[in-house]
Amino acid sequence: MRLLVIDGNSIANRAFFGIKLLTTKDGRYTNAIYGFLNILLSLLKECEPDEVAVAFDLKAPTFRHKMYDGYKATRHGMPEELAQQMPVLKELLADLGYRTVTAEGWEADDILGTLAAACAARKDDCFLATGDRDSLQLVSDTTTVLLAATVMGRSKTVTMDVDAIQEKYGIQPRQLIEVKSLMGDASDNIPGVKGIGEKTALTLVQNFGTLEGVYEHIDDKLIKPKQREHLLECREMAQLSHTLGTIRTDAPIDTAEGTYAVGEGNKAEAVRLLQELEIHSLIPRFGLDGIAPAAPEEEDGIELAEAELEALPLTPSGTYLVASRPAVMGKQGTRNVVLQPESWYAVQDCTVYPLEDADLVRLLDNADVTLEVFNAAPLYAKAMAAGGWGSSIVWDGKLAAYLLDASASKYQISELTASYRAAAAFTCADYPDAGRLADLFCKMKAEITACGEDSLYNEIEFPLAQVLADMTRTGVLVDKDGIEQFGVKLRTELEQVLTRIHMETGSASFNPNSPKQLGEMLFDTMGLPHGKKTQRGWSTDAETLESLRDYPLVEDILQYRAYQKLNSTYVEGLLKVIGEDGRIHSTFNQTEARTGRLSSDNPNLQNIPIRTELGSQLRAYFIAKPGCVLVDADYSQIELRILAHITGDEHMQQAFLNGEDIHRSTAAKIYGIPQEEVTSRLRSSAKAINFGIMYGKGAYSLAKDIGVSVKEADAFLKNYLAAFPKVSGYMDKTIADAKAVGYVSTLFGRRRALPELASSNFNVRSSGERMARNTPIQGTAADVIKLAMVRVWKRLRNEKMESRLILTVHDELIVEAPQAEAEKAAQILREEMEGCVQYAVPLSTDVHAGKNWLEAH
Repeated sequence: MRLLVIDGNSIANRAFFGIKLLTTKDGRYTNAIYGFLNILLSLLKECEPDEVAVAFDLKAPTFRHKMYDGYKATRHGMPEELAQQMPVLKELLADLGYRTVTAEGWEADDILGTLAAACAARKDDCFLATGDRDSLQLVSDTTTVLLAATVMGRSKTVTMDVDAIQEKYGIQPRQLIEVKSLMGDASDNIPGVKGIGEKTALTLVQNFGTLEGVYEHIDDKLIKPKQREHLLECREMAQLSHTLGTIRTDAPIDTAEGTYAVGEGNKAEAVRLLQELEIHSLIPRFGLDGIAPAAPEEEDGIELAEAELEALPLTPSGTYLVASRPAVMGKQGTRNVVLQPESWYAVQDCTVYPLEDADLVRLLDNADVTLEVFNAAPLYAKAMAAGGWGSSIVWDGKLAAYLLDASASKYQISELTASYRAAAAFTCADYPDAGRLADLFCKMKAEITACGEDSLYNEIEFPLAQVLADMTRTGVLVDKDGIEQFGVKLRTELEQVLTRIHMETGSASFNPNSPKQLGEMLFDTMGLPHGKKTQRGWSTDAETLESLRDYPLVEDILQYRAYQKLNSTYVEGLLKVIGEDGRIHSTFNQTEARTGRLSSDNPNLQNIPIRTELGSQLRAYFIAKPGCVLVDADYSQIELRILAHITGDEHMQQAFLNGEDIHRSTAAKIYGIPQEEVTSRLRSSAKAINFGIMYGKGAYSLAKDIGVSVKEADAFLKNYLAAFPKVSGYMDKTIADAKAVGYVSTLFGRRRALPELASSNFNVRSSGERMARNTPIQGTAADVIKLAMVRVWKRLRNEKMESRLILTVHDELIVEAPQAEAEKAAQILREEMEGCVQYAVPLSTDVHAGKNWLEAH
């Protein structure tokens, strides 16, 4: 028999501090629960136990506290964010079939010791999972400690058996009690002997065996006079420490074989609780997929009618709720296969209509029909492929879910119905979510209104979905031959750089893609300045190499990496996704970024490089079709203009109103000099801080950005905040307000929850403060560009133009326009982008046209 015993408090504590704060949409903390369950799954895989016990401490004083008032007196209390999770974790473990063990007056360590002793008596194997090194004294021929540790900054489980203890400490496991009695333990406030540290304590125990053995040999020459003095003075404390540090093996708990076999638990309740906690990814990992969650309390005892399954009427009318049943995946040998394909369905009252593509087309542009849907994007695509626009769609639940919880990793109906506790109107075995759609949509609409996000939803996010679908359908034309030729050029450059690298290293087998080989070459062989050594060798990340760019080999390595990235990601990547029409149809993602920004994939057009001359050449291969040009409009310094508006800073606002160079103006203000005396270095520094202030950068980060000492950067930062007190005041107020309500908002009302601000951990809290500073600025900029997209798209349609909005990259919009419409398209871009909002400073756009993206930018 093999027993796994988990030190519940220790592992939960490790999980809590090892994972960033996670919360549900209603603000409940979940990171310790999520981390603990992940560790549990790893332990089950590693140990393959027959039984599992999870030991927890109780709040009541233990016999050690009664023996010594100072025991653990210096310990900080459990963080409130962790304390809230502990009862929920215990409830979930019980539902999953795991038995938790406590004993009043005893510690979890003693429970571990008692169960380990019981296993030893039966000659059974016992594994103790803990982060507490005190448990190492329990290691024996039958007991192994799985020690949760941090090695080189990374979490790791270290297996500690008798041989490992001997190798690390040079003593037997039980002798660790003797070591602690001498050196004490600051974390538990066990006193030990004054002046005796770990090294001395180990030496004494290695030579004299036990604490008593040390005192029996108190006059031995190995013991120095001062140590002898302290040992004699602290003899009682040493003996007390011995008692306090000894893990007991007689705790009053059940130790019989079979007691801790994993039971059935309450699987339905476990699924419900995991869904409620929004920890959906662990449901299949615990083998719970396919199990219906327990019904919410309000539904207990209610008998629901089974829905009617019918074919869609030939002349549909009225309001339908439309969603898709996700595909069910499975394995066939080593291949993933679709066991049940995704399928769309519509709900009207208590009737469910399975939908074929032809049914969808009849619904999507029907004057007699209104559709409330979940995930409009693919429906717009189907409508446009059939020559329509999806005009029947009036509401999208997925977009609502995103607005209400931008931090979620994904949005699925089954997960949302659980978190919203959506009531079922009926049951439907084939489409299990169908009966809850009406209540889910109703609750989401009410919450959108309660959060003040109706305008944001109705005027920006919902109409934007149709715009993005049209942009994907239209795509952007590319010069395939040009990209292929560019790839040939890149590969030639790569070969030349690689030849130089081999010459410089003196090794034809040297692989610049191997971090290990590169680290050894640069830092061991060449002796260049290096950073920290990780578990895998010297760090050779971009920041490290950039600091060494003056060395010819490093310059070539950086060039090699850049060429390789361009070739693999962009040349080869773009060639793979060119459609039959010669255009690239990137998918624009509306529900991913927490700040509200758009992203794109297949391919990701947001990251087309522009900072290097060679990289920016890629834009030359994004072209207009014959007879057309690309009209490119780019917001000028939109985030700084929003900062000037939000903070109300008069100097910053006046600089924009006067059309001044904002960075030169900032430098002049900080140093009290005329703008014409501002050097390029001072302007660069001002630029760095203008942008850095929004991201909460401190003196250290700023010093790295502008290449000065931390002291100089700190002085520059203080000068800035003194010169722009309204900026500083705004940042402080934003953080204070966010701490009070738990979120920040953009000027359009987009919310971002920031549970990090309530963390007791300084680093986590500081991260939350940086996000609080930045999100209202960056998020408002994202809202502005989205609103401009909607207005440009609608205006091009309303004015019956052939010009089409085809691409957006951050603060930039691109229209493909017939040559004859180019001037008007440019005018529309400028008018709608600059006129979509009215702020204290004007929004400004740079608009250019060209045959390709590079020429137009």
